[in-house]
Amino acid sequence: MKLFALFIERPVATTLLSVAITLCGVLTFMLLPIAPLPQIDFPVIKVTASLPGSSPETMASSVATPLELALGQIAGINEMTSNSSLGNTNITREFELDKDINSAAREVQAALNAAQSMLPTGMPSRPRYYKTNPSDAPIMILTLTSSSYRIAEIYDIASTRMAQRLAQIAGVSEVSVSGGTASGTY
Repeated sequence: MKLFALFIERPVATTLLSVAITLCGVLTFMLLPIAPLPQIDFPVIKVTASLPGSSPETMASSVATPLELALGQIAGINEMTSNSSLGNTNITREFELDKDINSAAREVQAALNAAQSMLPTGMPSRPRYYKTNPSDAPIMILTLTSSSYRIAEIYDIASTRMAQRLAQIAGVSEVSVSGGTASGTY
């Protein structure tokens, strides 16, 4: 009973103690590490293949389909998506969470080797694969515009000069070049 009487007899000290405890609580709350979602590394491998000048339909039928058939033989898949555009095909495979990404990469390499004979002979390079994390957002997005260069020339500069130099920087996992316009002019 004497403990409560001490707080009643000294209201200023009680108020100061309450303010100090509140400030400590607010400060420690601000220092807590908070993430909106837990950091989970999804075992995802992206396969890219190119055949310059081919239409999206040709890429889908002659490049994406054989690759999908070969990659479909790998066990432990959650989802496989494919996207074919003018001269490029991207296939993304998400494996189960307990799948080791390194063993999945070896299986993907074996599947790509097996599919090589079914791919068109005019491909400038073999399909490539790399490990990705879908929760990683792009660090930097560059936009190129010009009043003196045509869009095709800007795209050529971005893909042949800039993308190659950016890919050589340590820690850069992927550089992708995209763009154009529906009307053809800016």
